[in-house]
Amino acid sequence: MATKRLKNRYLQTLGIATITLALVRCAFPGVADGGRKPVVCEVLTGPRAVAVSHLPDGELPHRIYSVHSYREAFPDSNAVQLVAARRWGVRPVRDRRDAEDRRSELVYMGASPYYRVDPLQASIPYLVPRASILLQDIGQAFFDSLQVKGVPLHRFIVTSVLRSQADVSRLRRYNPNATEQSCHLYGTTFDIAYNRYETVSDPDGPPRREVRSDTLKFVLSEVLRDMREQGRCYIKYEVKQGCFHMTVR
Repeated sequence: MATKRLKNRYLQTLGIATITLALVRCAFPGVADGGRKPVVCEVLTGPRAVAVSHLPDGELPHRIYSVHSYREAFPDSNAVQLVAARRWGVRPVRDRRDAEDRRSELVYMGASPYYRVDPLQASIPYLVPRASILLQDIGQAFFDSLQVKGVPLHRFIVTSVLRSQADVSRLRRYNPNATEQSCHLYGTTFDIAYNRYETVSDPDGPPRREVRSDTLKFVLSEVLRDMREQGRCYIKYEVKQGCFHMTVR
């Protein structure tokens, strides 16, 4: 009898504690997330939410936090990235013909379900295997993150990849900021635009709701921060070029 009373008292206490914590969480949502302030930028209810990425029954979308500062989160200069590029990269290619002859060292990355490659005017769609794997992993992680946050799937856009020495020479004619010591020469480096994305849609399905590019940038920055903190790459936030410039480690 005493044991039963103790059990009932325990269950009552546990119930009161659970209800109290739930009320605290509702009143102060930041408590449950370590005090971090979420970036609220997408409404996931109402008639426009029919195209939200599918989540398991009963699971709520994860919050979007972005990073505290793009400059602080992605500070890696060209000098820092150049060391890694020379370590993991190929000998710089002279021109496009030379790149074609070096296919045993490079991987074609011009097509992927996770990203779109811009029409390349000053680079070639090749990377060393190590960098190609990194790019695919970023794309997959970006898809996964969009899914759990309830944001319709989008592909990010790769704007620059391997550059030949001839490409760099042409760039320097009209872009004084272009450097002869470019990390892109080694096949280890690529740029991802942060203000343009491609919607992934089902032609036979319902129309996708519109998503602001800032929202997608927030999600992408979280993915890239995690990759950098895992020691997989160096990243520079490029303001004028509108891209994340990164080199595999």
